[in-house]
Amino acid sequence: MLKLGVPSKGRLMDKTFQWFGSRGIALRKSGSEREYAGEVEGVDGVELVLLSAGEIPRELAAGRIQLGVTGSDLVREKLVNWENVVREMAPMGFGGADLIIAVPQAWVDVDTLDDLDAAAAAFRARHGHRLRIATKYHRLVRDFLRQAGVADYALVDSQGATEGTVKNETAEAIADITSTGETLRANGLKVLSDGLIHASQATLFRTSRAEWTGEQRQIWKALERQLGL
Repeated sequence: MLKLGVPSKGRLMDKTFQWFGSRGIALRKSGSEREYAGEVEGVDGVELVLLSAGEIPRELAAGRIQLGVTGSDLVREKLVNWENVVREMAPMGFGGADLIIAVPQAWVDVDTLDDLDAAAAAFRARHGHRLRIATKYHRLVRDFLRQAGVADYALVDSQGATEGTVKNETAEAIADITSTGETLRANGLKVLSDGLIHASQATLFRTSRAEWTGEQRQIWKALERQLGL
């Protein structure tokens, strides 16, 4: 059997079911009350496992599932050296959102990462501590800012609505996922012109960690043909 991990609820689950269904593979929840139980029709040997989108990268990395659908941002954030752990098999064309750096609209002189670096240095000189950037994506943001040469900042963990941290004075800037930008604007924030960290979308991943049996390889070949990969 091949285990396929799929988000267990909401729009991501519905869109994933539609994506597979349009390719002749029906995914559905079973009649059980257990959310993790599901059924697959249209290809033999595939077991559906319903998980939260955030759990799927970890399960792929551990080899407990062979295939999984989740956001490309979550894989990059949760898995160190993700390219060696999983393979991207198919961008799925939904669940799109951008991970970005945003600062207050009132910072009229801050439009680029270079501007942010200068503002961070000035902030530390004035206040005696580093400029705070609120985020849930510590790995991706830290790597992005290091490559851009931005220093004198501190990442602070955001457990709630990240866009509200600047108004609440728990951070000076944010790094967060946005689809339309409306929530950012409503909270007086603007995206840096070169502040796109990652353009995320739902993606079908295959684990590189599990040892595949001959039977599993045959099931995967059949699934590849059915999906047109």
